[in-house]
Amino acid sequence: MYPQVEPYAQGMLDVGDGQLIHWEASGNPDGKPACIFHGGPGSGFKPHWRDNYDPAHWNLVMWDQRGCGKSTPPASDPATGMEHNTTQHLIDDAEKLRAHLGIEKWLLEGGSWGSTLVLAYAIQHPDRVSEIIIPAVTTGRPDELAWITRGLALFFPDHFDAFRDGVPEEDRDGNLALAYNRLLNSPDPAVREKAAWDWNKWDLATITGGDNDFAGTRYEDPVMRYQMARVVTHYWGNDCFLEPDHIFGNLDRLKGIPGVLIHGRNDFGGPLHTAWEIAKRWPDAELVILNDAGHTASDGNSMGKAIAAAIEKFR
Repeated sequence: MYPQVEPYAQGMLDVGDGQLIHWEASGNPDGKPACIFHGGPGSGFKPHWRDNYDPAHWNLVMWDQRGCGKSTPPASDPATGMEHNTTQHLIDDAEKLRAHLGIEKWLLEGGSWGSTLVLAYAIQHPDRVSEIIIPAVTTGRPDELAWITRGLALFFPDHFDAFRDGVPEEDRDGNLALAYNRLLNSPDPAVREKAAWDWNKWDLATITGGDNDFAGTRYEDPVMRYQMARVVTHYWGNDCFLEPDHIFGNLDRLKGIPGVLIHGRNDFGGPLHTAWEIAKRWPDAELVILNDAGHTASDGNSMGKAIAAAIEKFR
């Protein structure tokens, strides 16, 4: 909707544990603060997300979560430990960034994994959140993760067989994310590379509705492919480092915070029932159901338009 502007400030914030978080701020330094929590986990933010925010009105902050984007050390390096990369670490990082930038309250936007992180942050720091926008709603519950790694075999049996067969036979009936994470941390580069390929073939198929051709996508880059697979399996294999009902059991803490939940009816990876149940328990949130949308937004599609409309609603 709006022309992209270059950030007026950016930096690397030392958040402890040897971690430096990359951030940037764009738009109006005196404008209404907003912050985007990227998905993945493991992807990093995308500069074109600025397009939906009027640079004359918003003070927009974006940041790369631990190990992602320009944050260091990179998860794409097998030597980088992951023991200091959990949901609580990321919540604390976001809060340190808010304090560092001198922001009292900010609007939060986050889709897919970003929605889980936004909700977890808002539950812990409700006094720091003005509004919430969530496309592609997820909460990291074990049943949601089981659906992504096993339940979707109902729709993608061909892709699932290849995905399941990518791990050792003794692991095929267990936690597939954890099994892949072990392969991705193998000392053998060939094992790591194959595991990243197999994992992302499944991931892309479930996002697109069956098309898992890497050409022209971020999965084409082997470094990004490994980073994405390593971080997401670390989180999914450990139930997103959340208690099973953490988000659903604490939605009352969001009372008084206006929100917009945006969900595609054709979202294979994140079925609509999660957004539906959250909307019933969070009276201040509006649920927008898109009959023609899946999991992701792109220029001109209904998901992208709904996100832009929600941002305008809260300006």
